[in-house]
Amino acid sequence: MNIEPKTLDQWLAHCEQLHAKSIDLGLQRVKQVADRMGLCFSCPVITVAGTNGKGSTCAMLESILREAGYRTGVYTSPHLVHFEERLRLAGEPAARVELAAAFARVENARRSGSPPVSLTYFEFSTLAILDVMVRAKLDVAILEVGLGGRLDAVNIIEPDCAVLTSIDLDHMDYLGPDRESIGFEKAGIMRTGQPVVLSDPVPPQSVLDHATEIDADLWRIGVDFNVSGDKQQWGWAGRGRRYSGLAYPALRGANQLLNAAGVLAALSALRERLPVTAQAVRSGLAQVELPGRFQVLAGQPLLVLDVAHNPHAVAALTANLDAMGYYPVTHAVFGAMADKDLATMLHRISPVIDRWYFTDLPSARAESAVNLQALWKLQDKRGKATASTHPDPGHALQAAIDAADPADRIVVFGSFYTVGGVLRNGVSSLRTRSVPDNSSS
Repeated sequence: MNIEPKTLDQWLAHCEQLHAKSIDLGLQRVKQVADRMGLCFSCPVITVAGTNGKGSTCAMLESILREAGYRTGVYTSPHLVHFEERLRLAGEPAARVELAAAFARVENARRSGSPPVSLTYFEFSTLAILDVMVRAKLDVAILEVGLGGRLDAVNIIEPDCAVLTSIDLDHMDYLGPDRESIGFEKAGIMRTGQPVVLSDPVPPQSVLDHATEIDADLWRIGVDFNVSGDKQQWGWAGRGRRYSGLAYPALRGANQLLNAAGVLAALSALRERLPVTAQAVRSGLAQVELPGRFQVLAGQPLLVLDVAHNPHAVAALTANLDAMGYYPVTHAVFGAMADKDLATMLHRISPVIDRWYFTDLPSARAESAVNLQALWKLQDKRGKATASTHPDPGHALQAAIDAADPADRIVVFGSFYTVGGVLRNGVSSLRTRSVPDNSSS
């Protein structure tokens, strides 16, 4: 006789055993269980899809809306260290006991028919998180798509506004071989007559065609809204609303301005239901935080954390590192999934890396540190960089810290597992190890 799980960790282990595949795109099974549970939001819903920039967009929406006084719920994935990071209610991670209770409700619903509905880990956990959100009496729900859009479990919820961030090549085994195919999948979160914000300056034609086909209310950067600015400040204008003299978003990196522009377009599109003041916009952008997105931890050496895990994101990371100024040596802790375009990722960032620390990761999908090093050697044209392999991100980072001079910098990137592996004991532990204590006793 099977004993029903009780704790969140037990439920997560249970979910991993329920389906033969880790990814099984399609809405029929998950919608069947959602209907049994009566999952339906009474507040506005903003759904965010894209290749890169989804998490940053969700964080900026959350920060501004909270500054405006709204009770927010944000679902993002994957997590860096703890599962409950995937759901933030009023800015705080959801309670583990609350999530465990929701997993039990999903299990009851999926078993209420015969045979029980088979759900993947992502589908099961998405239903549990949506259930907690529906019960949380939110003013606004912000949902990040996990993979693609059209057939992702999040898409069972009808959005009041859809946001599409940058679209590039990733997850091609599931979404198609080119930007047009991938764009079509992501465009599946659009709804007839509802606002759709495109923060990608050059969206695939498939996205534009689908918006026209279903008669969505399209908000396109460079057409329906625009940004301008100088080194000190920036401005936004579109459809009867204008913001000027804005400080740049607290999230670092040139790509964040496009994400912020899309956020302001989404809030403008929803202003009748979710009015926000200019001050809320200013404060929200100035205070937004999101671990692992070009996160710079001051110290000696400097530490940069970035979950860049595909060629487009690595190109943005490379540009951001290049714009930081001179550092004598740049050390890189790198671990990644085997199904990524690893050769292109390594090729793009190699010119700015002097010492590599390749790491194994705790995932069956991960490429081994030894194979990563071999791939790097094949494309290394400089001949001056060095490399070593390590059993986990923590050991790799410690090796980098031990080898680095105070004026150097260390970048940790390649996967959520890589960044999460060094954040396991919290940011304060990283600062302790990378910043000397100069305080007087």
